[in-house]
Amino acid sequence: MVRISEELIRRRAEHNNCEIFSLEEISLHQQDIERIEYIDRWCRDLKILYLQNNLISKIENVGRLKKLEYLNLALNNIEVIENLEGCEDLQKLDLTVNFVGRLSNVESLKQNVHLRELFLVGNPCTEFKGYRQYVLACLPQLQRLDGKAIGRAERIQALQNFDDLKKCVLEQEAEYVERRKKQKREGLKENSSSNPQDLDHKHLQRNE
Repeated sequence: MVRISEELIRRRAEHNNCEIFSLEEISLHQQDIERIEYIDRWCRDLKILYLQNNLISKIENVGRLKKLEYLNLALNNIEVIENLEGCEDLQKLDLTVNFVGRLSNVESLKQNVHLRELFLVGNPCTEFKGYRQYVLACLPQLQRLDGKAIGRAERIQALQNFDDLKKCVLEQEAEYVERRKKQKREGLKENSSSNPQDLDHKHLQRNE
């Protein structure tokens, strides 16, 4: 397991004379990192954080990054959108190609009032019927979803049909959760020496 260390951050802060406490941007992509940790203590002024292509399974320890504007967590093992309420300035969130299947979790982003762009392409939830309409109805502050601009007319339509949309999404979500549990059980049987994150990462590599 690769841990986020002060040494790692300093190496990645060459453009800032290896000074980490005043960092505004850092790239920690392709490091085999499994957990987000310590960054919120050492780099409180971060505006841009690149963590794509790692082994991260949980969004955590970012709530104190009040100035964070862009968080890239593409190509990881994340299943739940959570713990971003404290990122008060968040404008862009990239979760491309993860394992987000609980689409209702996008409602947690309502508090990120400055969020303008969200990327969920490549996640299981994007296959749900009504996916785009549901997200538009839940997040009125959003201007672009998966790189496509949000029109006023389609947002109004999504809001008008929200009760039916939500019911449909929750039914599909419940079915996905059961499938995912079964997939994990079968994967563990196939290779008892691997943990779920290992299995997910291998699955990601096969499907990139």
